Amino acid sequence: MPEPRERSVAAPPAKTESKPEPKPEPKPEPEPDRQAAEQSGQVELIALAREQADREANARMELDRIAAERREAARQEQDRKDALARQEEERAAAARLEAERLDVVRREQEAARLEAARQEAIQQELARQELARQEQARQEQARLEEAQREQERARQAQAQATQSPVQQGPADRSQAAQLAPRAERLRAIAEQLARESAGRDRAGGAPGVPPPTVSGLRRGWLFGRSDPNQDLVQYAQAMGSKIELNRTLDMVREAVKQPHTQPVVTVAVRADGSVEKVTFETSSGVAAIDDGIRRIIASQAPYGPFPPALARQYDVVEIRRTWLFDVAVRLQ
Repeated sequence: MPEPRERSVAAPPAKTESKPEPKPEPKPEPEPDRQAAEQSGQVELIALAREQADREANARMELDRIAAERREAARQEQDRKDALARQEEERAAAARLEAERLDVVRREQEAARLEAARQEAIQQELARQELARQEQARQEQARLEEAQREQERARQAQAQATQSPVQQGPADRSQAAQLAPRAERLRAIAEQLARESAGRDRAGGAPGVPPPTVSGLRRGWLFGRSDPNQDLVQYAQAMGSKIELNRTLDMVREAVKQPHTQPVVTVAVRADGSVEKVTFETSSGVAAIDDGIRRIIASQAPYGPFPPALARQYDVVEIRRTWLFDVAVRLQ
């Protein structure tokens, strides 16, 4: 059977797309308007650049101002610290000066106190010695008067002894024989006491001769380099050499750097070489030097016993010397 024919169907008519109408091309602006626009843009750019530059300059100025303020604040703080440090140094210096002044005042007061005590001790010693001298003189006067009375009684007894043997009984002659030696001894004692009293009176009136002490010890004095008593001179030389040769300057080396007076010192030495006392006839004016001299004298004691000849004459000798200080201690 024949295949059926396909019916041809007519295609619908295609739709025609509507094309957009082309925009009209802008007409070129006139040349003067374009230049004006470019100039306006350039002016705006320049203005923006200037504003930016001004902002940056202002920022730099602000930073510089802040930095300057900080530097100024730091400088002021440093000045404040320096001023406080100077004030503290001034206070410390003032405190040191005040401490030194007080120390000087204290030393001067101590020296004055020691000197006053020394003078007081000297006055007391002189008063004590004067009382002792008066008491000794009174006792010796009493002994002298008693000796004179005994001598008178002995003289009377001797006178009776010279009478005629007929007038004297055996008892009278025996008593006269016993009293005669006693009368002679009493006469000798009276003469000796008179001589000693006269010698003390002369010594008491002579300048520079110390009065006797309470102890009544036999005393000798050497106030210079020469004396008829060569035993005393040699002992004083040995004593001075011991002080000068034993490096005693170290005890006063610093003290003698101060201005001072040459001290004059009397040392009383007992017969066994021990020191009885130290007397400053003239102080150095510096307490440390005077104390150093006392230490030197004490450090070298004892000074050796008296030679027999000197010991037979004196129990104590007093030796006076002027003390000099240079490379060593020297006694004059």
